[in-house]
Parts: sequence; structure tokens; C-alpha cells
Amino acid sequence: MDDASNVQAIQNYWGRDGLGQAILDALVAAGKNLDGLTIDDLAPTDQFHGGGKAATVRLAHLAGVAPGTRVLDVGGGLGGPARTLAVEFGCHVAVIDLTESYVQAAAMLTARLGLDDRVTHHVGNALELPFALGAFDVVWTQNSGMNIADKERLYRGFYRVLRPGGRLAFQEPMAGPVQPLIFPLMWARDTATNFLRTPGEMHALIEAAGFRAHVWEVMAALPGVAPGASVPAHNLYHLVMGEAMAAIIHASDRNRDEGRMVLVQAVFDRP
Repeated sequence: MDDASNVQAIQNYWGRDGLGQAILDALVAAGKNLDGLTIDDLAPTDQFHGGGKAATVRLAHLAGVAPGTRVLDVGGGLGGPARTLAVEFGCHVAVIDLTESYVQAAAMLTARLGLDDRVTHHVGNALELPFALGAFDVVWTQNSGMNIADKERLYRGFYRVLRPGGRLAFQEPMAGPVQPLIFPLMWARDTATNFLRTPGEMHALIEAAGFRAHVWEVMAALPGVAPGASVPAHNLYHLVMGEAMAAIIHASDRNRDEGRMVLVQAVFDRP
């Protein structure tokens, strides 16, 4: 599959018209006051990755983010991590995502929380980052590289937009010691758009891009987070994944329990 075909396949898989309004409607149905929403109200929906908000906060502490940090969140989707970094850590965050409906929904939620001055949202390709050399203190990405085959190019791009002394902070599912994977996955119905590599392969290619490992943690699940917390029963993931969610949860549990997939949280320094 060439780059253009892969981009189109990803957009077709993830695109959801009216997603932002659907989320707001679901929040109203759950008894939330839209004029007083908090990042915790949104967390069951907009922290669209394993471990939820707890994983975002854990990674932020590992990365040592501080007030005023300029962060680029690549593949930031609905914007949950970006808004958490802004509210709880004082960061200024630019979010880029390939799927326009996600970016529209994310911008709507950010505006609803009054965070437009700290979080911005952009439609764009992670392999063609439209930002200047050394523009950011931290490049951040959570569960967003699984659909990307050319990971070498991806991490070279991260290196380019980071300032010297900046940091790469990421969370990513990777291929475990037992294969093959069981489908469907959250990001792929089959092997056509799934590009997981092993932790060893990923560590080597990131260092080949010029980074130096600061934190590298490979685990079946996040410490202190129950395995099922990645997709809690009360969340609104069904708005995105629909009827496929039950099969995705079943496959995810098997992949984790049988060692077919592991989770990595890591921080790398850019010399």
C-alpha cells in the first residue's frame, strides 16, 4: 500500500461526521452541564488510548513537562491529552491529526472549555509536519503511530521540529513476543493498516533518528491501572467505534493476556 492509499484508508476508517455534536449530546444525556464541563467530564471519551487520563498524567510526569512548555501532540485526535497538558501542567499545545472530523470535534471541545488560547488544532499528516525547525520543547504522541508504516520517517520528522535539548514523549502499543495479533484492533480491522513493530525494533529506529533514551518502559498494562480501564464500561467510545467495540475489547484483552501486544511508555532526549 502506497502512502496516498494508506492515508485514504486511515481517513475512511476513522472519519465520523458530526462527532463533536454527538459527544456533546451524549454528555447532556449523561447529566453533564455543557457550560461547566471539565477535562474530567470529557476524559471517558477524549482520552482515546490505553490507560485513559491516568496514562496521560503518568507520561507527563515521566517527561517532566512544566508550565510554559511548547508541546506538539501528533495524532492528538479528540484532544484529551492536549487539554490535560494545558490545564494540569500549564503547557501550550499544538495538536495535529490526519482526520478532519476529529480535529473539528477536538476544536469544538477545546472552545467549550475555554482553552483556545492554550490549545490549537490542525489537520495534517504526521509524516509531513508543517512546523518550523526546532519549534517545540516536547513532541508528544499517544497511541497514534500504529497505522504508520514509515516509522523511520516519522521519527526523523519529530527530531526536526524539536529544539536541541527537547524531548520526545510517547505511548504506543507494540508487537509482543507471541504472534500473530488477533483482530479487530482499535485502529485496524486487519493487517492492511496495522504496522506494529517490536519494542527492540522501535528502540533502535528511534535512536537511529538521533534520539537518546531517557525512559523506556515495556509492560502488559500500566502500573496501578486495571487492565479494563483502557476501555471502561461507562465511556463513550461507541460513538466512534459503534458495534465493533465489543469485538475490539475481546481481541484487545486476548492480545494483552497472551503476550501478543505490549504497551510502551518512553521519553527520549533530542541532543
